Amino acid sequence: MPTKRTLATTRIPARLTAFLSFSIAFGLFICPAPFAQQSGDHAPPVVDGYPVLAIGSAAPDFSLPGVDGKTHSLKDYAGSKVLVIIFTCDHCPVAQMYEKRIKELAAGYKDRGVAVIAIMGNDPRAEMYSELGYTDVGDYFPDMKVRAAYRGFNFPYLYDGDTQAVARKYGPTATPHAFIFDQQRVLRYEGRIDSNPREALATKHEARDAIEDLLAGRDVAVKTTPAVGCSTKWAFKEDSAKAQAGADDAKPVNVDLVTAPELTTLIKNHNTDKLLLVNFWATWCTPCLAEFPEIEKMVRMYGDRQVQIVTVSINSPDEKQLVLGFLQKQHAFNRNLLFDSNDAAEAVSAVGSGWKGGVPLTLLIGMDGKVLYSTQGDMDPLVVQRALLKNLPDDRYRGQQAYWDSSF
Repeated sequence: MPTKRTLATTRIPARLTAFLSFSIAFGLFICPAPFAQQSGDHAPPVVDGYPVLAIGSAAPDFSLPGVDGKTHSLKDYAGSKVLVIIFTCDHCPVAQMYEKRIKELAAGYKDRGVAVIAIMGNDPRAEMYSELGYTDVGDYFPDMKVRAAYRGFNFPYLYDGDTQAVARKYGPTATPHAFIFDQQRVLRYEGRIDSNPREALATKHEARDAIEDLLAGRDVAVKTTPAVGCSTKWAFKEDSAKAQAGADDAKPVNVDLVTAPELTTLIKNHNTDKLLLVNFWATWCTPCLAEFPEIEKMVRMYGDRQVQIVTVSINSPDEKQLVLGFLQKQHAFNRNLLFDSNDAAEAVSAVGSGWKGGVPLTLLIGMDGKVLYSTQGDMDPLVVQRALLKNLPDDRYRGQQAYWDSSF
């Protein structure tokens, strides 16, 4: 079955404030992100969770582990004229599209006495699989190391997901959410980085403007803006993630026989509006069984995207119950097929695509039938997921395909 998250007992904070929330949705996947509403320069905005740190407040201290293997504290940045703290994460597509700009902030202002750090403040256990449809990794600390290495982060990336003790003090409403402090570590700006996740459409750059104001000794002109993106995943949302996982596990599991001509038709993937990710396996194949949970994890992550994920067993047809039993243990509710022949070589011929017969075999096939990616033998889930994300169309909003097809 898919890799299970350890779901801690829901921790509803005693000081949780019951306020109205305002949200902007970026497609069906992106969780609503509350607007930061301000009734005055020093009044905390209304949020669904914890109050946003008010303008004029002193920077709350922290001591958090970074992906660089060091522990980072507020005092480590005492020599910086300006301190920029950005709450962000791995899984949010809006946050992903700002990674390049955060790198540019860090590089562009490093020699001007500005320190830029990022904090991952989500509780990863509160994230549903359906919220991971635009990402290769989640928000656990090891995931952060993977993303930081993949994108070459040039800024400290700190983890606060276990307790959210720091996030609760700052009150980020969404990812990314920037907090900019002067040399005395007084908050002078909080909100978005700029006016659009698609960099080419951003016409206002409030975070940069605030930094420039502080470096020039001016009062910050714009002190607060809405932080728009995926809502912060507070710990009290863990029950929702647990409920979705339970609902998925309860779905029926089936396996159907497939003939050689039907398999050929499947692989052609003609007249569909979805990519096809197909995994060939067998119950007697140890590497197949080892990687199968990763296939099922992708089923849950990308179920709302334009991809069909199919498994094809090359067991003999009279082993159908053995195959079904394994699939049921995996809670494999996606489309599962069993080759309807005692000669597995017929399946190899039906598939073609250079397959020599070894399993596991994973193919990613485009809507035009072209093989976009293939791997035989042990699968690297990250490589498969990135190939999938690179080829998925912008089915909810523009910019994600470009993100995965870019390097920076």
